[in-house]
This record gives sequence, C-alpha cells and structure tokens, in this order.
Amino acid sequence: MKVTEHIEQSNGTTQFSFEILPPLKGQHIQSIFDNIDPLMEFKPPFIDVTYHREEYVYKEVEDGLLKKQVVKKRPGTVGICAAIQNKYGVDAIPHILCGGFSKEDTENFLVDLDFLDIDNVMALRGDAVKSETYFRPEKDGHTYASELVEQIQNLNQGNYLDDELQNSSCTNFCIGVAGYPEKHMEAPSLESDIHFLKKKIKKGATYIVTQMFFDNKKFFQFVDKCRKEGITVPIIPGLKPIATKKQLNLIPHRFHVDLPEELIIEIVKCKDNKQVRQIGIEWCIEQSKELQKAGIPVLHYYSMGKSDNIKAIAKEVF
Repeated sequence: MKVTEHIEQSNGTTQFSFEILPPLKGQHIQSIFDNIDPLMEFKPPFIDVTYHREEYVYKEVEDGLLKKQVVKKRPGTVGICAAIQNKYGVDAIPHILCGGFSKEDTENFLVDLDFLDIDNVMALRGDAVKSETYFRPEKDGHTYASELVEQIQNLNQGNYLDDELQNSSCTNFCIGVAGYPEKHMEAPSLESDIHFLKKKIKKGATYIVTQMFFDNKKFFQFVDKCRKEGITVPIIPGLKPIATKKQLNLIPHRFHVDLPEELIIEIVKCKDNKQVRQIGIEWCIEQSKELQKAGIPVLHYYSMGKSDNIKAIAKEVF
C-alpha cells in the first residue's frame, strides 16, 4: 500500500514509522529483526530502509603504488525490504540515490522493486563521497533529486529508457522526497530550498519526509511556507532523540541543524551518556506529543539501528 493511502485510511490518527540502516557487511539480517521486533507493537504502516553508496579506499600494492578499491559497507537494501514485507507484512520503503547510479542502474533497480511488489520509494540525491568536497553524479546519472523523481514517474507512465520497448508495463510507485525545515546545507536560503522542493513535487513526488529538527516551531514554519508556495502533499516530520554528548557538536556540523539552547543546557549538565539518553528521550516525547496534538499524520523516527530509545518514546506517545 502507498504511504499516501496509509495516511488517507488513518482517519486522522497519528501513525508511527521509523527508519533503519542496513547492517554492516558480514552481519546477519537477524540484527535488523532484533531492532524491528520491539517496535512492532506500535503498528508501523511502513519502515524506511536507507541505501548506502560505495566508498573508495586506496590500498598500497607493489612498488608503493596505490590501487583504488570500491568498498560497500552496508549493502542489502533491496533484500532487507523484501524480508521486512515477507516477515512482518509491513510496507518497506527503500531509499534510492542519484549518487552511485547511472540512469540504467536506476531503471533496473526500480524494475527489481516493482517485481517485489514494493509500492514506495524515497528519492534522494545523496551525499558526496568522503573523497569529494562536492557531490558529483555518476556518469550518465542524475545530478538532482528532481531528475530522479522524473525518471521514476516516467516508469509509472510506462516510459523506459529504451523507447523501442513494446507493450511495456507501468510501475506504480509512490514517491517520497526529503524536506529541510532549516534548509539543505547547500541551499543559499530556505526560500530557495522550498523552490526546488516544489519542483520535486511537480515532477511526481507525493509526500515529504523532513530532516531531523529539535524545535517544533521550525517544522511548523516550514510547513506554512510550503503551503503558501502551493505544496499540498503530506509533510511527515523526521525525529531523532539525542543519545550522546558528542552529538551536541556532531549533529549541527554534519546535518546543519540547530539545537535549542534549553536542550543544550540540559545535556551539558549531564554526568554521562546514560543521563543524556534520558534527556533525549524526554525531549523527543514532548516534541512528539505537540506534533500529535497538531494532527500531524505520521511521526517518523530515525532509529540509526537502535530501537530501545525509540520504543521508550513510542510507549509514551502511541
């Protein structure tokens, strides 16, 4: 079932969803199930599974020369999605990136998903690899998420890259995209960012999931700006509880997200990460309850492979 259909059938009840990471290469899929199992009591209508593109390492070979080697540390997104749908009967949403994919790769990826009866995809540009300062698309790949959305929508209309195909079937993907309440790190302004978000909607995206935020006012302001620009699709807030003191510096640096002064003060006073974790849970519970009271259709949690703190939050909210 499509995300938009889940929202339509919820009758105004706020639903719970979450996002997981594929396990590191060499780990068993049971590690995924161990983190999903404790959260199933909250009846998530869908679960997101992130995609991680390849990374490059340079290994020394004979004569001191360096050989470039491609490493993929978290493979398995498609297989995990199929396993989730088979085991739990819950819709799984794979993330699909511009980075690391040619247009042909993207089409083949989507065909596999269609064969597996996966109805939803999250279309993202993706980040630059660690060896690059700025994002660089794959040769014959997409530069922007809006282009990726357009290709997915073309398949939904039966338009494949090979225009000589006859009697080609239409896919039926519900397309999600990312939104940034505090703007994307590369955007010159929030208004500019919303302009390009609107472009993704025009190309065929049907719902938005936001980057994490810790001040609900910024989410509500973002939604208001989107509505004024004519964006009418559901906007799902992405939430993440802080768990360590290190994240006070890491989150603003990596995600370009501001932390409220009140939250910073409370975390700085903590003696250890056990106390930080509890503050993060309590803060996220209050965020969640306010969003729920405002009638937000889905609250989406970034679990980052850990389910214990997400469960503690969900028990108080759902």
